[in-house]
Amino acid sequence: MRDLPANQLNPKIKNVWRINDAIWLTVVFLCCFVPFAIAAAVDSVGWMFIVLAALAALYVVGMVVWLVVLPPIRFMRWRYELSDDYLDIARGIVWRKRFVIPFIRVQNTDTRQGPILRAFGLASVTVATAAGEHEIPGLDSETAEQLRDKAAELARLAQEDV
Repeated sequence: MRDLPANQLNPKIKNVWRINDAIWLTVVFLCCFVPFAIAAAVDSVGWMFIVLAALAALYVVGMVVWLVVLPPIRFMRWRYELSDDYLDIARGIVWRKRFVIPFIRVQNTDTRQGPILRAFGLASVTVATAAGEHEIPGLDSETAEQLRDKAAELARLAQEDV
């Protein structure tokens, strides 16, 4: 098997992942917790308090796992490399995935920047093919623009050669 791609994401992406995950975990927790809290307030049955305590414990465990444990591991596993012929992306913790995208198949390249990425000065590069989209998250904005432009140019050159 080939070596992993050489380039890593910007380390600030770990904080972006933490904020995104904290928001989603909190929304899911509230959607589960609030109905039981209302039901317990209306008709206090003993088992409802056990459910509320279990949900709170799961929330705390989830926050520790998704905010402390997973971001550094996820960061180490995310790699990418741009060669003259293809884009190589490796990611995944449990299910590791490796994508090698030949530029002859690339239809377009984009940069994306949501509010949290923008707050950290980061952007994502998306490469679209007929089979789907592949995203490289967490590059500083200048690197993302350079990667997008270089990938678009290499795709144009590969299609001209055909």
